[in-house]
Amino acid sequence: MRGGLWQLGQSMTRRLGQADKKTIARRCYASEADLKKTALYDFHVANGGKMVPFAGWSMPIQYKDSIMESTINCRENGSLFDVAHMCGLSLKGKDCVPFLEKLVVADVAGLAPGTGSLTVFTNEKGGAIDDSVITKVTDDHIYLVVNAGCRDKDLAHIEEHMKAFKAKGGDVSWHIYDERSLLALQGPLAAPTLQHLTKEDLSKLYFGEFRIIDINGSKCFLTRTGYTGEDGFEISVPSENAVDLAKAILEKSEGKVRLTGLGARDSLRLEAGLCLYGNDMEQHITPVEAGLTWAIGKRRRAEGGFLGADVILKQIADGPAIRRVGLFSTGPPARSHSEIQNENGENIGEVTSGGFSPCLKKNIGMGYVKSGLHKPGTKVKIVIRGKTYEGSVTKLPFVPTKYYKPT
Repeated sequence: MRGGLWQLGQSMTRRLGQADKKTIARRCYASEADLKKTALYDFHVANGGKMVPFAGWSMPIQYKDSIMESTINCRENGSLFDVAHMCGLSLKGKDCVPFLEKLVVADVAGLAPGTGSLTVFTNEKGGAIDDSVITKVTDDHIYLVVNAGCRDKDLAHIEEHMKAFKAKGGDVSWHIYDERSLLALQGPLAAPTLQHLTKEDLSKLYFGEFRIIDINGSKCFLTRTGYTGEDGFEISVPSENAVDLAKAILEKSEGKVRLTGLGARDSLRLEAGLCLYGNDMEQHITPVEAGLTWAIGKRRRAEGGFLGADVILKQIADGPAIRRVGLFSTGPPARSHSEIQNENGENIGEVTSGGFSPCLKKNIGMGYVKSGLHKPGTKVKIVIRGKTYEGSVTKLPFVPTKYYKPT
């Protein structure tokens, strides 16, 4: 589902009192009967979750508090998100690393066991099929999570290349974790709250690292990562234990960690300057244009060997024609596809994400502009509903990240 979740959430808040949820669901291009439900669906509804269609799932856009309140609470205390609509899978076999390196830009071989990285699946033209967090569990086991809206195309893409790879004698297989749920615990209280539920010393688990440990009596895959800019974890838990784990987390936080929906998740990731696939990254946008050159390993830049490498390596050498930037703007919040102009009114790009920042109390956005006009402080104009408003290019992220790293 394209478009700003923050804007959908604000619209939902205004309209829920005037229209029943089924009407809204139909307007969001899905019916309740067609939607998949996570293991936490009834728990969401019981806790006041306002459910909306998202990527074929019925997901909470918000709960009883507003998106503004939820966003701020995540940064001050903590949030618990149900992200079980996303797809976790493992690649196994002695050739799983060289296989995956044909599809992504990361230096997977260079990762130490138990560590991971953001990466991008690319197509033959260097465009992004999806972004993903990958973890090398061991030299013959890779764990990764792909976006819900990209699941079908991602799995078809991986499977097609896996068949060809195995036909040439490659040793790789996969398992899709449909029997597991995924929770994201984010914010300054994430670690102290989760520590109550495991004997593992979480102070020794740093950003990007992965462990398979017991949490609240269940065997979980734990990654210190997230999508908010805050310290936190993504927890893969057997689906039959997901509700109990969610309840335990909320209880151990003494009410300070709150259930949080997709609306606040969108404003949090935007404040953190993180891409939303389908808005800020698409099939025609390369990792270099998206500002993710850092995710292309040094060895990969030298050797290539991934789909679209010729296009991407040329962009690294010569510079891309367009670049992703942060934006401040006046007037109403910019929306996806709003035109960006220079001071002379000439088109220089397009907004891809926009909203009102609950933490900064001002409009923020991201978009793509022509190279040379991407420098912070560059004055721009943004066209919203036919009217032009003043804006400027700014550095990303908007809100400083607080990832837990070694000192």
